[in-house]
Amino acid sequence: MSRRPGRVRRAASAALLSLLLAAGCDTGGAGDAGGGQPAASGAAEVPGEIVLASGRDVTGRGGVRQQLITEWNRQQEAKGVAYRARLVELPGSADQQRSQLLGALQSGSAEYDVVNLDVTWVPEFAAAGLVQPLPDRLVDEDVIKSVAETARWGGKLYAAPFNSDVGLLFYRRDYLTSAGVTRPDLGKDAGWPVVQQLIGVLDAARNRLPAAYAKGWTSQLDASYEGLTVNGVEAFASAADGFTLTDKEGRYAGSVAELQAGLDELRNRTQAAYTLPDAVHSDEADTLTDFAAGRTAFLRHWPYAYRTLHQSLSAEQLGVAPLPGKAVLGGQNLAVARGSQRTAAALQLVAFLTGKESERCLLDAGFAATRVSAYEDGALTCTTAKPAGQAAASPTGERTDRMPRDGNGRPAYARGTLLPALESAVQRPRTPLYGAFSQTFAGQLARLQGGTPPSDAQLAADLDRQLKRALPSH
Repeated sequence: MSRRPGRVRRAASAALLSLLLAAGCDTGGAGDAGGGQPAASGAAEVPGEIVLASGRDVTGRGGVRQQLITEWNRQQEAKGVAYRARLVELPGSADQQRSQLLGALQSGSAEYDVVNLDVTWVPEFAAAGLVQPLPDRLVDEDVIKSVAETARWGGKLYAAPFNSDVGLLFYRRDYLTSAGVTRPDLGKDAGWPVVQQLIGVLDAARNRLPAAYAKGWTSQLDASYEGLTVNGVEAFASAADGFTLTDKEGRYAGSVAELQAGLDELRNRTQAAYTLPDAVHSDEADTLTDFAAGRTAFLRHWPYAYRTLHQSLSAEQLGVAPLPGKAVLGGQNLAVARGSQRTAAALQLVAFLTGKESERCLLDAGFAATRVSAYEDGALTCTTAKPAGQAAASPTGERTDRMPRDGNGRPAYARGTLLPALESAVQRPRTPLYGAFSQTFAGQLARLQGGTPPSDAQLAADLDRQLKRALPSH
C-alpha cells in the first residue's frame, strides 16, 4: 500500500470530474488512430534521453529497474542507436509523487517521456489526456488477466503493466509450533475464522511464546493514507461476491445494504481483541517492523515483504499464504506521456521493460511479475539483471539474499501462492476521481477507530451519502 493516491477535496469533486471528462474528449486527436492505437503524427522524433519517472524501487539502490534500463541502453549502443533511457526516482510519498506527475504533465515543465503510474491513477491520467493510447500488442494474452484490466480506461489501452502487487498473509510458523499447533502451515483456503482460531490458540499459550508477542495480527489501518482504504475494500469485497463500488464508467454503484455487510466484515477483522493497537497508525514499514520484531504472529502485506522478511527470518520461521477472502490488486503500469517528443523510442523502452525476460527479472528480484510466463515457463530465465544480494557481497563470497527459491531460481512461493493470488485479486474502484473516493471512504471508516464508533447501519448510511457526493452516480 505504499502506492498512495493523492487526496482530492470532496467539495471540488464534481468540478474536477467535468475538467477531466472535458480533457478526456481530446484523447482521440492527432496522436490516436482509434481503438487504442497511436497514429503516426508525421513529426520527427527528437533525439535525446528518454526519461522515465517513477517512485522508489523497493529492491534498493541500483535495483532491478535500473539494471533493466542499463541493459536496454547497452543494447541501443550495440545497435548504434542514439537513444538512451534515464530513470528519475521521484521523492516523497506516493501522494506527493502523483501530485508531482500531475503538475509536471499538465504544465509541460518536466520532460518525462514515460511515467510509472499506480494502477489506481491510470483512469485519472487517461481521462485528463496526460498519457497516450498505446498499441494493444503491448498487453498480450501472457499478461495475467486481472492485471491487464488495470491498464485500460474507456475501452483503450493507456499503459503496460510493469510490476503487480497483491495482499498476502504472512505468519510465524515457529510461533504456531510453540503454541502446540501440529500443522503450522496455512492451506490455500484458510479463511478468517481459521486465522482467528489460531490467534486464540496463541493467546492461550502466551507463556510459551517470546516476550515480544503482543497481539495476533497487524495490518495497515492508518486512515491518513491508502492503508485503511485497501483493508476496507478487501473486507467489503469479501463480504459479498461480485461486490463493486463503481461501474465501468467510474460512477458510484454501491448500496447501503452492501456497505453495511462490508462494515461488519471489517469490524470482524480489526477488532481490538486480537489486532495490534498500533495498527491504526501504521503503514507498510511500521507493520513490517512490528512483525519482524515478533510482536504479532500474522501480517497482511505485499509481495516484496517475502524477500525483506527472509533476511531476518528463516523458511522454518516464516510462512506465507493467500489473504483470506478477497485481496486487493496493486502495482504500477508504464504509460507514455502525451507531450513526449520521443514516442516511438519510448514505446520500444516500455515493450522491453514489460517483456517476458524483464518480468522474470522483476520476479526474481522480489516484485510480483505481470506475466504468466515469468511463473510457469521453465525455459525463461533472467540474464540481464541480478537480484540484490545474489552477487558476492564479501571477500568470502557470501550472498546476502536469503529468500527461498525453487529449482528454477524463482522465489519459492511464486508459482503456488503468488500467481493464484494475483489471478483472483480484486481491483479498487476504477474512477478518474479515485483520490476523492479514497479520502471519503477512509475518512468514514476511520470513525470505527474512535472512542464511540457508530453502528454499522448508521455508518453505512453516512458512507453511502458521502460517496454519492464524492463520485458521480446513476
